[in-house]
Amino acid sequence: MKTVKRIKVPFIEGLETMNLQELDLTMEKGAAKFAVCENNWPKDAPYTPDCNGSIARSKTHLAVMYHVRGLDLRATAMEDNGNSWEDSCCEFFVTDPYDGTYYNFELTCIGSLLSSKRKSRIDSKLQDPALLSRVIRYSSLEHKPMEISDKVFGWTVVMLIPFELIGIDRDNIPVSVRGNFYKCGDLTAHPHFLSWNPIQTAKPDFHRPEFFGELILR
Repeated sequence: MKTVKRIKVPFIEGLETMNLQELDLTMEKGAAKFAVCENNWPKDAPYTPDCNGSIARSKTHLAVMYHVRGLDLRATAMEDNGNSWEDSCCEFFVTDPYDGTYYNFELTCIGSLLSSKRKSRIDSKLQDPALLSRVIRYSSLEHKPMEISDKVFGWTVVMLIPFELIGIDRDNIPVSVRGNFYKCGDLTAHPHFLSWNPIQTAKPDFHRPEFFGELILR
């Protein structure tokens, strides 16, 4: 039986105007919390780092923050729309509420971002760089390449996504959308594939909207 987790996304005024320190405090006090802790494929990737997140919205943006603690630190994708999933990465997938597609936002530990509009893993179109630049991002790490193994690191990343980039009219917010949160690092020394809502597939696969949970927006 499918598990469908639900989050009530709270409204917080002015999130998009805050710096990382202000966001961290504000999200800790008022955002909805979630844990990216489902290791759906322990035989393929037994390692499970700690990844906890929070989510809230303003009038114009959806804010998603991750706090990570675990082994390794890999950052090789220096530009947007690179191979983010191969690095130390946190991801957010969300459905378009109107046309049956979904969007993937894959944010590395240093703030590089990959995003596409998708019908499936194969059928997709990368977000235009001009649009992607509108996603506000912060990282607690410096934006520089690194590849360090077998040491423990703690880091924070946050992205504030304009509603228009996920097909939502800010003046007509839907009651809910479906989505999932992920933590991965395909080419780190300890590969891992964790999700918030469980995924019931034989092999690691995040591109499965049928296993998304529900994000209640109002």
